[in-house]
Amino acid sequence: MHLAQQIAFIILAGVAIYIFSKRMKEMRRNILLGRDEDLTDNKAQRWKNMLLLALGQKKMFKKPIPALLHFAVYAGFIIINLEILEIFLDGVLGTHRLFYPVLGELYDFLIGFFEILAVLVLVSCAIFLVRRNILKVKRLNQAELNGWPRNDANIILITEIILMTLFLTMNTADQLLQSRHIEHYTNTNPFWISSHFMGLFAGASDNTLTGIERGCWWLHILGVFAFLNYLPYSKHFHILLAFPNAYYARLEPQGEFKNMPEIQQEVLYMMKPELAPTATTEQPHHRFGAKDVQDLSWKNLLDAYSCTECGRCTAACPANQTGKLLSPRKIMMDTRDRMEAIGKQLDKNKERQDDGKSLLHDYISVEELRACTSCQACVEACPVSINPLDIIIQLRRNLVMEESNSPQEWNLMFSNIENNMAPWKFSPDDRDAWVNS
Repeated sequence: MHLAQQIAFIILAGVAIYIFSKRMKEMRRNILLGRDEDLTDNKAQRWKNMLLLALGQKKMFKKPIPALLHFAVYAGFIIINLEILEIFLDGVLGTHRLFYPVLGELYDFLIGFFEILAVLVLVSCAIFLVRRNILKVKRLNQAELNGWPRNDANIILITEIILMTLFLTMNTADQLLQSRHIEHYTNTNPFWISSHFMGLFAGASDNTLTGIERGCWWLHILGVFAFLNYLPYSKHFHILLAFPNAYYARLEPQGEFKNMPEIQQEVLYMMKPELAPTATTEQPHHRFGAKDVQDLSWKNLLDAYSCTECGRCTAACPANQTGKLLSPRKIMMDTRDRMEAIGKQLDKNKERQDDGKSLLHDYISVEELRACTSCQACVEACPVSINPLDIIIQLRRNLVMEESNSPQEWNLMFSNIENNMAPWKFSPDDRDAWVNS
């Protein structure tokens, strides 16, 4: 590689890494808008969750065919990064196939394996495009995906197809240049896939072949840099966030709701007034439930960024299946959108200012929240340990306890619990009267 190209590569790589790092800091700041929550207990179980759910994609295999296709894309993305590492180092050092002299025959095996993965990625992405745009699988074509979310999915799939095609074309041209003993092109054994397509370029001149090989090399690595900086704005950032999200998943039983210390304290003061603070004692206000993203936990916000928008949660939701407005996927997308809106405000004004909006009402409606049956189906269905229900419960608590906004049927039940210590309209003395009826 000429010195000018080497310098240009280093500059481009530096710019791409700087932009990516800047975006990472913004996302970290947005996640930390949420309340603190300690999720560092039972490290052994957390590592197990990460290995099984994020690396092994255990939950994906409840639907075997999409799971196998997804695993091919996932494995290709992760493992082919070893080849990208060589391309990156070749660009920085001005070398060509840096690892071949070190790895020898193992190098030939690895490149052959990478090429098989590249073909699997090509085929899988093509099938995913057909499922989304021709077969129109229901969970991939619901209202919340209209516009950018649907385009985002297609852009990523098409980009993966282009990158894998460039990789295979680059190797094909490289093999021909090796056979012609062109300087700087290290002789390797035939690659498993690309060597069978050398006939496509057999009539090309040495200069044309070099142009094709170098052009594919540059387009491939530039595509990787562009992909790197596109990911944080895309649902496909779950490729990276699935790992911490699975690690920090809550370990309590799924049906266990968290008590609110603020409410317990209020009940304590009611039962033992002598413990209540005096009127002159200034007490910090604790919001009951959540109205905006800063009232949620940082884990809720990490969930929002980790959402794959696969729709498995919505497909499993009984409320959604019966035509209700609720979609757990939309809950996560709305939370992410609200977080991003606040982040942009912070970038612009350097401090948080009231924009007159909140996650509750402006992004997520009362009708959506009331439709939830708290059945945990969405939590169970999510392949990367996202918990839409936790956000729903916190928003619904705010509706009831801060706004007194609940249906009349709920209010009757609340009144009965308060007066009779049970949901039914019987005094404690008459609790067993139904036996004689």
